Amino acid sequence: KQCSGLGKVSGSQETGTVTWLHTPHCLAVLGPQGAYTALHPASAWGILTTQFLVAAATGHTVVLVDQTEDILAKSKKGIEESLRRVAKKKFAENPKAGDEFVEKTLSSISTSTDAASVVHSTDLVVEAIVENLKAKNELFKRLDKFASEHTIFASNTSSLQITNIANATTRQDRFAGLHFFNPVPLMKLVEVIKTPMTSQKTYESLIDFTKVLGKHPVSCKDTPGFIVNRLLIPYLMEAIRLYERGDASKEDIDTAMKLGAGYPLGPFELLDYVGLDTTKFIMDGWYEMDPKNPLFQPIPSLNKLVAENKFGKKSGEGYYKYK
Repeated sequence: KQCSGLGKVSGSQETGTVTWLHTPHCLAVLGPQGAYTALHPASAWGILTTQFLVAAATGHTVVLVDQTEDILAKSKKGIEESLRRVAKKKFAENPKAGDEFVEKTLSSISTSTDAASVVHSTDLVVEAIVENLKAKNELFKRLDKFASEHTIFASNTSSLQITNIANATTRQDRFAGLHFFNPVPLMKLVEVIKTPMTSQKTYESLIDFTKVLGKHPVSCKDTPGFIVNRLLIPYLMEAIRLYERGDASKEDIDTAMKLGAGYPLGPFELLDYVGLDTTKFIMDGWYEMDPKNPLFQPIPSLNKLVAENKFGKKSGEGYYKYK
């Protein structure tokens, strides 16, 4: 079914075909008649997997695609565990309904190792691989050869410019940004990024698609970081600079922002949660694009911690230590 159907996606047999990509060799696809497929190495469990879980839970038929059956088995186990956590919260007062929700969603998910045939029948491809322009360009250039003429490509990047990714393909008018936020089942926001080449039809299709998933789309031009990260990352960097100058302790900075601004996490707590390596990667990319921008200047303590493999909670130590 062609992409025009995406404007009326309802999770029924009229649903269009969507592909989501995660990690260098991972993709997820919503196939014909609402079939949704995900190619997903076991190490890739995270934001993208929960994206396609949302698609499955909203009535789409899902096919999970990966390189080996072993990885697929591990991935499907992870999917079931995530679904049960969602059901426990969503159906707290009706456990039976929660069980039915889990079983119905799982019944719509099958697996496959044939990626090429899956991409060939896709209407929408959403990529969420490593934040590396070369890797994204190579992936989209390859997929461009297999995907149908009408297929829309989108990137879930949080820091790179969509235009630079789209230039690797022959479908710049059918290329946009679609940035989800983690945890996807709980976070309503999706940033929809329209480049100067993105057609209005492509843009409207993506807006409609996010609404079908129960999300709240916001629109932004192709500026570094889009809306949320363009405001959030400089705020986090300024918190580090405040600490580096000795103006306040990191503990007091965190407390001040939680009690004074109502934030659920202070900037140093958030940095450790997101990952210092991830934050540095974003900052390095922005600095390379605009080295004279004072907001994008290198941060000594951040660079030092990353060089020491202290990435935050995931490594056991960042700006704080974790057990």
